[in-house]
Amino acid sequence: MNRGEMRVPLNIFGFKALWSPYFLVILVILTALFFLTTTKFRGKFEKSEPLTIKQAVLFSLTIIILYAIKGSPLDLMGHLMFYVHGITMVIFVLLLPPLFIKAIPPWLWESLLKMRVVKAVFTVLTKPVIAIIVFNGLFSFYHIPAVFDLVMQNRFYHGSYSILLFVAAVCMWWSLLSPISDYRPLSGIKKVAFLFANGMLMTPACAMIIFANTPLYATYSDPEIWAKVMSLCVGSDAFANLNLSGPELFSSMNVLDDQRLGGVVMKMIQEIIYAVVLAQVFFEWYRKDQEESEKEVKQILDPTPVR
Repeated sequence: MNRGEMRVPLNIFGFKALWSPYFLVILVILTALFFLTTTKFRGKFEKSEPLTIKQAVLFSLTIIILYAIKGSPLDLMGHLMFYVHGITMVIFVLLLPPLFIKAIPPWLWESLLKMRVVKAVFTVLTKPVIAIIVFNGLFSFYHIPAVFDLVMQNRFYHGSYSILLFVAAVCMWWSLLSPISDYRPLSGIKKVAFLFANGMLMTPACAMIIFANTPLYATYSDPEIWAKVMSLCVGSDAFANLNLSGPELFSSMNVLDDQRLGGVVMKMIQEIIYAVVLAQVFFEWYRKDQEESEKEVKQILDPTPVR
C-alpha cells in the first residue's frame, strides 16, 4: 500500500459530513448577493462601474476554492490527516485573500471602507509592519499544539479563528494589492522586502512541525481527542455508530510522518505563491522602469517644453 493511501473509504461518514450542504447554501447566497449588488443594485453606490468579466471570474473562483477546502471531503480529510490540513490552511490564507481582494470592485471597497468600524480596523491593520506581525502571529499561535487542539474541539472557536485569520490575511495582502488610492500598496523594493519578511516569519511554525521528534497534535494522535473533533464534523450520534478507533484507519502513513509532510507542504506552497507574486512585482518594477527610461529619452531627443 502506498504512503498516505486511504484504507477506510470516506463515504462511511455520509453525504452531509462530506459535502456540507448548509455551507454550500450560505456560499450560494453570498454569491447571489455579490452579483446582485454589483449589477442590478450598483446604481445605489457612488462612482460605481460595471462588473468586469475578470472580477466575476475571480469572485466565482474564490467561492469555488473556498467550498473545496471548507465544504468538500477535503475539509473532512483535514481532520484525518495533518498534511491535508496543511494544504487547505495555506490555500485559505495565502491564495484566497488576494483573489478576494481583486474580485471586489474598487468602488465597492470604497463603499465598505466608508463605514467607521471597517475603516478604523483597516487603517490600523493594513499598515505593513502591523499587518505582517498580526497575520504571522495568528498563524503561528494557531499551530501551537495546545491552541490547535483546543480550537479543533470547539465549533465556535474554530469558526471564529478561521474568520479572524482570513481577515488578517486580507489585511496583510492589502499592503501589496490595495485597489483604491486611499490605501496605496507598497511599491518596488518595499514589496520584495514585505514578501521576504512574511516568508521568514512563517518559517518557525513550519520548522517546528517539520523537525519535531514526536507527534505534536492530540487531534491526530489521541483517539479520545480525535473522537471529539470528529463528532463535531460528523455529528455525535452518527460518529458513535461508526465505532472508529482513530485516524490511522484512514491512512497508511504514521502520525509523525504525516505531521512532517504537513509542515513541508505548507512551506512549499507558501514559497510557490510568494515566488509567483515576486515575479509579478519584478515585472511591474521593470515595466515602470522602462517607461520612465523611454520618457527620459524622448525628453532628451525632443527638449521642446510643453505649453
